[in-house]
Amino acid sequence: MPALHITKDNFQAVVLDSTKPVLLDFWAPWCGPCQMVGPIVEEIAEERKDVKVCKVNVDEQPDIAGKYNVMSIPTIIVFKKGEPVTVSVGAKPKAELLALLAK
Repeated sequence: MPALHITKDNFQAVVLDSTKPVLLDFWAPWCGPCQMVGPIVEEIAEERKDVKVCKVNVDEQPDIAGKYNVMSIPTIIVFKKGEPVTVSVGAKPKAELLALLAK
């Protein structure tokens, strides 16, 4: 399943109320490193059925980015039981992104 696109309208239901861990990618279309991470995030979304993989376009959803103090992109936040548990800033290889879910 492709990564879910998050807006302020579905954030509560999809991310905060999720019973599964959520890997949330904060990105923008003009961001070079985000373009490198994007396909990796999509791969994880296809491979990991035990995790929700979501994306937030920071240009379209500045309130969500602001709530979690996202100052640089890409930023990946892993949520468990509605709480952010791991934050990673900058482009990372797939193995490092998967390791965030294991924490």
